[in-house]
Amino acid sequence: MSRLGLLLVATLFLGITATAVEAMRVSPMVAEISSRGAGSSARIEVQNLAAKALPYETRITRISFDADGKLVETPADEDFLVFPPQGVVPVRGRQVIRVQWVGDPDIDVSRAYYVGIRQLPVELEEGANGDLAAQVQVVYHMKSLVTVAPPGATADVSVVSARAIEIDAAPAAPVIDESVGGTGEAVAHPDAAKVPGVEVRVRNAGRRYALMSGATWWVEGLGPDGARTEIRLDASTVNEAVGAGYLEPLKGDRTFYLPTNVAFSPDAPIKVRFSQ
Repeated sequence: MSRLGLLLVATLFLGITATAVEAMRVSPMVAEISSRGAGSSARIEVQNLAAKALPYETRITRISFDADGKLVETPADEDFLVFPPQGVVPVRGRQVIRVQWVGDPDIDVSRAYYVGIRQLPVELEEGANGDLAAQVQVVYHMKSLVTVAPPGATADVSVVSARAIEIDAAPAAPVIDESVGGTGEAVAHPDAAKVPGVEVRVRNAGRRYALMSGATWWVEGLGPDGARTEIRLDASTVNEAVGAGYLEPLKGDRTFYLPTNVAFSPDAPIKVRFSQ
């Protein structure tokens, strides 16, 4: 959920009497398994941080990207054996979900899936006046990325193009409109600031996926004054900007936009390399 979305959810509770609800926690958020052998299963832990039992169910979708880079999800529960596929996590308890690959053991290239853990809504209790009007229920849905790769498959990532640009800065925290006649809702800041960054298009020619957030990015070019400039973007910085940065195998092609906080000349070539 976006930062604005989280604040809007928080705003929903202002002025409303409701039981406090805490999020569930799912880990790991990324799991890598093999299409055959002992490494063909993953363990995902669901933790209930709430003061009530947490009923849940699982759903699995295969993910890919279309020509515009938009994420596409396709139902794929049949590719895995999940145990338990649904259940109830007790208060402050934990549940380990085992995800076993039962798809084709001889796949040629890696695949990626989301294992969705969806909290199930429960029947609300009646309030003191015998009604439900003042109660609010927040239902959480979290996803863990599970990648499946054939043994021996490797990624082959190359930079197709890179250029200096300006990108939108992380959005400022919305404010609550408390003016006379205001809505009392969160309002996003109208003026999005711009920061220096780079647009990098990468391609994966290998048979294994690549997670671009797992690498350190080195960006080299000329500054506005013509001086040689090189910066290092560590894995945590890349993850914050692009998430896992999943790159499909066999010519998977994506464009990433990363803030550099250091300006590069838009008229000079930019070189980008990766290291572990």
